[in-house]
Amino acid sequence: MSLSRIATALGLSITTVSRALGGFDDVSLATRARVEAEAKRIGYRPNQGARRLRLGRADAVGLILPTGSGEFDDPFFLRLLSAIGPALADAGLDLLVTAAPPGEREVQAYRHMAESRRVDGFLLARTRAHDPRIAYLLLAGIPFVAHGRSQTAKPFAYVDTDGMAAVAEATERLITFGHRRIGFITASGGLNFATHREAGWRHAMQHAGLECDLIGKAEPDEEGGFRATHAMLETARDITALITATDRMAAGALRALAETGLRAGRDISLIGFDNHRFTAHTEPPLTTISQPIEQAGERMVAMLLALFGGAEPAELHEILPATLIPRASDGPVNHQAANTSRMTQP
Repeated sequence: MSLSRIATALGLSITTVSRALGGFDDVSLATRARVEAEAKRIGYRPNQGARRLRLGRADAVGLILPTGSGEFDDPFFLRLLSAIGPALADAGLDLLVTAAPPGEREVQAYRHMAESRRVDGFLLARTRAHDPRIAYLLLAGIPFVAHGRSQTAKPFAYVDTDGMAAVAEATERLITFGHRRIGFITASGGLNFATHREAGWRHAMQHAGLECDLIGKAEPDEEGGFRATHAMLETARDITALITATDRMAAGALRALAETGLRAGRDISLIGFDNHRFTAHTEPPLTTISQPIEQAGERMVAMLLALFGGAEPAELHEILPATLIPRASDGPVNHQAANTSRMTQP
């Protein structure tokens, strides 16, 4: 179907038909209505590529996944994408996804996508305390919304989870169970979510007058949690509880405990963070903290649309609550069981 067919049927010029379908003000409402009705009758579909060039819009949003250790294959990103994609589609926008390793190549990927005008804005995930992606986008004046906060003086739009409050609540739960030697394994790489979650653990420990000396750092994946837990068990034989910054790290911790003859929920309490689906099927089922990833994705899209409409980034901040999900991997301290199990360690 072509513009010329509509023009011939209505006795109009192709230019008038084109401008009527483009919504230009120099075409009368009556003419525009006639053109739109005829286009609908014959099933005309405009060339979207040409429309985008004419209007100076890409009608697409970019999302660049990090390919660092423990990140690209994280269920977090799949859950976020499952919410972002449909929300953008409902708004008539495409989602352009690619991947790049953190660092200069990652910033180059943002620069290439932006300067080639392939997207109108970006959605960011897994922010860092000092994030070069955010610095570039702020300097370039490109609309974006981040999942997570960052230590930058200039305001930007973000949706985040209150990891500090959630981990503080989890730590207080363990203290109520009688635990006093509670460790925390945080994520390496300067990830901002890990900073907030560690701060929650420290706050609760210090409020209870307990030492914050049992802390490890590792990649936010299963292998990182496995190695960090082994290291902590070797240096802190009196530990009775452990919190990890992610569920994947907790999965690695479960394996480390099993290899040393310990069982989560009996000898050592263990709590993760994210409430990914697999946590209900570990052995034992993992007590964890659920963050509303899907809700966050939908809110990110809504904020980006608001930015496209002229909203100020400083007005678009939202911190969502997280919820503790009790299962079988934590419980009251059992000094006798823990000490007996550790005596059998090599």
